Amino acid sequence: MKSLWMDTGHLPYFPPLWGEAKADVLVIGAGMAGILCAWTLQQAGLSCVVAEAATIASGATGGTSAKITAQHGLIYHTLLQTQGKARAKGYLEANRMGLEALSALAASLDCDFQREDHIVYSLTDSTVLQRELSALEILGYPAELVTGLPLPMPTAGGIRFPNQARFHPIQFLNAIAQDLTIFENTPVRRLSGTTAFTDHGRIQAKYVIAATHFPFLRLAGGYFLKQYQQRSYVIALKGTPRLDGMYLGAQPNSLSFRMQGDFLLLGGGGHRTGQQGGGWAELERFAGTHYPHAEITHRWAAQDCMSLDQMPYIGPYSHRMPGVYVATGFNKWGMTTAMAAARILRDQILGRENPYGQLFSPSRHMPPSRAMANAGEAAKDFFALSPKRCPHLGCALRWNPQEHSWDCPCHGSRFSETGKLLDNPAPRSRKEFR
Repeated sequence: MKSLWMDTGHLPYFPPLWGEAKADVLVIGAGMAGILCAWTLQQAGLSCVVAEAATIASGATGGTSAKITAQHGLIYHTLLQTQGKARAKGYLEANRMGLEALSALAASLDCDFQREDHIVYSLTDSTVLQRELSALEILGYPAELVTGLPLPMPTAGGIRFPNQARFHPIQFLNAIAQDLTIFENTPVRRLSGTTAFTDHGRIQAKYVIAATHFPFLRLAGGYFLKQYQQRSYVIALKGTPRLDGMYLGAQPNSLSFRMQGDFLLLGGGGHRTGQQGGGWAELERFAGTHYPHAEITHRWAAQDCMSLDQMPYIGPYSHRMPGVYVATGFNKWGMTTAMAAARILRDQILGRENPYGQLFSPSRHMPPSRAMANAGEAAKDFFALSPKRCPHLGCALRWNPQEHSWDCPCHGSRFSETGKLLDNPAPRSRKEFR
């Protein structure tokens, strides 16, 4: 299940921490968000240390579709209705800033960077496209409605965001990680203020950024109530016709398409972690029908943190934890949003004003109905009868037959058949499930 990125890219090796380290900023997590935060802060003149529990990009970043775009599905009509014009426009501007900043950096590196249009398509309903286009007009963004899409199935058209981008994320990280101080295989077990304690030492810092995908401190900030995790699946096909542009379906469980060299990346089959979904089988059926002569060369899956209001959480971790910051809840759009997060957190640590700081504040008001609905979904599995429990908050685990793992439907932790931790927020592996 190695992704195309991990199979064709190369990453440097960094030793674990033994003893003590000091820096202005400690970044916990060496995925795209963590590495970009450290790189951005180092460019601003601060000393940084990155502590990674496993190895660089071994989590969500290694399974990304690697699209760099401000088009996140048909989100802008929803944000306009639920958040208002100012906040919807702020979300669009922040992600356009992330798109351009990341593109400028990637274009200077050897990472297969390429500008390309991104299109959200609808299979049968053109009404949702017109509604989104109207929202974008209100927000002042020059998107356009397009028809006659070069996809292998009929569509009702799509909305095109021009001049977006794609790249090879592992080659990108390989280039910018070279000059960073990174400790791999160094899980942070606890924080005392802004001092982190690991298995074989400690890291003293003035500030801490938790870029651990799902925040690893179990109760602080209430992130276990404010988000959930979702699995999504990708297969790489060789021998398909060339496809120009990047595509994402508007309807739930629609498919994603993009080229990477000679490979077509087909994504979809997603579901909430711990629940059932189409997975690779759904993608393979589609490929068998529409690309019968293509070869499936890679299969992989990714896990994404989903916020309850479709906005990421970027900023102070909790009012009880001064000097500690967080970046999470990217809702499957971690490439663009990671760069936006790096810029926002840099400014907050340096005491600068940032126009998007309040927009993505983790302490922003969350409608109680959404939090209760998410808590209710988790409670069903907390009280379920099962001999196998998650060490995060004790929820019953469910068997994932496609990936041969035990998954937590409450908060998204995953374990191998033998109890090895695969995805957080659980703090550790379990030799035996209780």
